[in-house]
Amino acid sequence: MRLNKVCKSYNIGTPVEVEVLHDIDLVLQRGEFVALIGPSGSGKSTLLNIVGLLDRPTKGRLFVEGKETSKLGDAAITKLRGHSIGFVFQYHYLISAFTALENVMMPLLVEHAFPNDDMQRKARELLAQVELTPWENNLANNMSGGQQQRVAIARALAMNPALILADEPTGNLDRNSANTVFEMMQRVNQANGTTFLIVTHNMELARRCHRTIEVVDGRIVTPE
Repeated sequence: MRLNKVCKSYNIGTPVEVEVLHDIDLVLQRGEFVALIGPSGSGKSTLLNIVGLLDRPTKGRLFVEGKETSKLGDAAITKLRGHSIGFVFQYHYLISAFTALENVMMPLLVEHAFPNDDMQRKARELLAQVELTPWENNLANNMSGGQQQRVAIARALAMNPALILADEPTGNLDRNSANTVFEMMQRVNQANGTTFLIVTHNMELARRCHRTIEVVDGRIVTPE
């Protein structure tokens, strides 16, 4: 994943046009475990949306899996996002009436339309990786917050993405549950070589990442 001189503006061509990201240069190497920090309103969420192919830069270039994304149409962007990037949010967004197993299978169902034994096997393997095998048949709303986030991590891994984007994944959890979820992401990173970019305000967790990227006023701050 590489960003080259990426800018993002809103309300383009109007009197209230504003540029919120300025000349962002960023490279994420395969297998890195990276924290993204910065004050509220600094541009972290905008940057995450661009890296996650949920929004397009106004200027600059974004490369995902070696592909220059500005040249891709919406359908190709959607396909690339679905196969290359997984998402974990502060709120888990599980389907409460579905079991943990069924929730993890959802991205596979979107891809293949009908469930099969291979999907179920894959979902079980992912739940085992996040140590939730005994709870695979529990409804999502009958699980603790930490367990729900671990299901969300397993779901994010369903399509074997090269990159996981996690937006405040421990923000709604107590200290012990937050530590458990963070350690689970570290184990997935180490076992699979999956790259993680984690937005967090928790500096204790940020210091445990391979490196920290700080965004201030829409620019990446280079440590002195």
